[in-house]
Amino acid sequence: MKPAEQAQKYFADNFSCSQSVLAAFAPNLGLSVDDSLKVACAFGAGMGRTQQTCGAVTGALMALGLKYGKGINDNNEKKEQTFAMTKILIDKFAQIHGSVNCRELLDGLNMNISDELECIQKEKMFETRCPNYVATAAQLVEQLFKAD
Repeated sequence: MKPAEQAQKYFADNFSCSQSVLAAFAPNLGLSVDDSLKVACAFGAGMGRTQQTCGAVTGALMALGLKYGKGINDNNEKKEQTFAMTKILIDKFAQIHGSVNCRELLDGLNMNISDELECIQKEKMFETRCPNYVATAAQLVEQLFKAD
């Protein structure tokens, strides 16, 4: 199963966008699926339901960090490489979807306000939009990994 499909499956199984994207890559990056789900949990719904940076994007960035990030014995080139890939991913995601901001991706609706959450649910945004965001983020990670 391709990472984008796996990420969408995790999302359909009631994991957040950030959890779904990171978990799709975690085993190949030395992190267990369970640990990846735990680590990424706080980043869902735009970081703890604050609707800031889309969780699919933050999950993707965590995957990039696991593969390319600077560790204790690494030089600063690793950090610079990770930052460069981060910019590419964010720019491409925003180009495809118009934003990397969770609230903007949901038409400016605040999921913490019951009337607005009702609108999100009525329009089925979590079922129709968010799986696309999850797939795009996973596909972008996969492209960056292949380009390396």
